[in-house]
Formats: sequence, structure tokens, C-alpha cells
Amino acid sequence: MPKASSCSVDFREWIFLGSPLTPHGLNNGKSNFPEFHNVYVQPSAFKAYRATGKWPEGTILLKELQLVKGPSEFPDGSRFETSGRGYFPGAVNGMDVAVKDSKRFAETKNWGYFNFNHSAPPYLKSAAVRPVGECAGCHIANADEDMVYVNLYKPILTPLPRP
Repeated sequence: MPKASSCSVDFREWIFLGSPLTPHGLNNGKSNFPEFHNVYVQPSAFKAYRATGKWPEGTILLKELQLVKGPSEFPDGSRFETSGRGYFPGAVNGMDVAVKDSKRFAETKNWGYFNFNHSAPPYLKSAAVRPVGECAGCHIANADEDMVYVNLYKPILTPLPRP
């Protein structure tokens, strides 16, 4: 039986870690993940990570996908806004969740990965864990630290020096 997860929290009140973007226009039209990845974590897990450098059991990392705003004005998919030329966020179009639970997900290095739809909200209320080849396999092979791409979020995860 698939291990399910549910998501009914207001994650936009959590800690925002960052928003990596790998648009098609910079990847010969073949980006695996062409959207903004708006990544959030619960405040308690964020605080624990800052204190210990480890994600605690029960950590939830939530990634809301957001399309690049169109229409593009250049072949690379960029456009002009008041601030200049770039890639700007458009409509949200999906949600993925990673849950750290060593009892449920020992076979994937303690993390389970869930997809709550790749379409506009409302997102699904529950989801089954994704097959290893869809999420965990890439994290096992490539993630920096404890199955998380922390290098993308180090500026937020690292406390500012105090004067």
C-alpha cells in the first residue's frame, strides 16, 4: 500500500528558503524543471537546522511551482518589467512535498516525496509517495546534504553576523 501524506496547512506562513529557476530559454528548451521552485519549511525545522546543521525528524519541505510570466519578449523566454529584463513569476501551477521520516522512508534515506498536482490550485488534499525514480533517486545521487539541495538556500539558512 502506498504511503500517503496530506497537506492542509497554510505553508505561505512558513519560512521561505528561496526560489531556484532553470528556464527553458537557458537550457536549449529542455529544462527538466522550468518553473520557479518556491521552497518553504516549517519554522520549527528551520530553527533546528540553524542550531544543529541537521534537518530534524518530521521536517517538511514544500515546493510550490510557479510558471515564468509570459508572454516572453526574447528567444530565451525573458521579458521586460519595470526593473529591467529578466524572468518574472507568473501563475502557480503545482506543489511537491518532501517529508523526513526515518521509519516510513528508510529505503530512500529517510525522505518521502509527494506530488499534490502539477496544475493550478486547489491542490490535492492527499497524495501517495512518488516512486524512487521520480524524486528520491535524483536527491540520492545529487543533493548536497541529507537529501536536500542546501547549497541553493545557504544565504537564508545561515544566520547573518551580528554587529
